[in-house]
Amino acid sequence: MPELNTSSLPDMIFAILFFFMVTVSMRSETLIVKHTLPTASEVQKLERKSLVTYINIGIPLDPRLGTGTRMQLNDKFAEITDIQEYIAQEREKLSEADRQFMTVSIKADENTKMKYISDVKQALRKAYALKISYSARKGEN
Repeated sequence: MPELNTSSLPDMIFAILFFFMVTVSMRSETLIVKHTLPTASEVQKLERKSLVTYINIGIPLDPRLGTGTRMQLNDKFAEITDIQEYIAQEREKLSEADRQFMTVSIKADENTKMKYISDVKQALRKAYALKISYSARKGEN
């Protein structure tokens, strides 16, 4: 019985590995708040999503954690006082040249009180995160 030629086996393994590396997208965070984004008539897509930091605001998915408005930074609940430290950490992850282009995107539930959004914006101002965008879904014209 002749031996099996395995010389092309490493090439096939690397091709399959490369395929999975290209096609699989890594999730950045798990949502623990639910939010229905408000509708907007004029919506623009953000250019460089790698420079966007997200703040999720809504009602917790788990009703045992309460029914009031909560804020999620990365994978955990946070308070408004935590925003400055969070922005500093996110800024450190970026290169020196990209730090000035960092954008904070607020993904808030459409029923969130404007007072809460204003408090978040004030905390972002104190953290010198002045480029802010609001996530929304395209509405009917």
